Amino acid sequence: MNVMSFTGHIGRDAETRYTTGGDAIASFSVALTHGYGEKKGTAWMRCALFGKRAESLAPYLVKGQLVGIVGEFAPREYEKDGQTRTSMDVRVNDVTLLGKSERQEQRQEPVRQEQREPLPDDGFADSIPF
Repeated sequence: MNVMSFTGHIGRDAETRYTTGGDAIASFSVALTHGYGEKKGTAWMRCALFGKRAESLAPYLVKGQLVGIVGEFAPREYEKDGQTRTSMDVRVNDVTLLGKSERQEQRQEPVRQEQREPLPDDGFADSIPF
């Protein structure tokens, strides 16, 4: 088995579909940047997460979310316009959410601060020597 791990940002919201047996599959793509300066580039990894984890994590796998992925690399060849191309697919074993996407930060409600009444002055504070 070949295992790879990488971090990157999700390119679009995860899509969940179901097999005929009822198992969930969440599909999403992750952008990997490489190089620097003028030689900087981006590679896209197509990821698939299976089972109950796919159902429970799909709402959090949204565009812009920084994730850490560990999984099995499974390149797939296909033909398009008469040319053979290769898709870089990953069967995901582990997903780590590494931060909030901009959309998640905008959705959060502001933290409410409780209004507290001042404590009654019982003279006890004056007797503390420090």
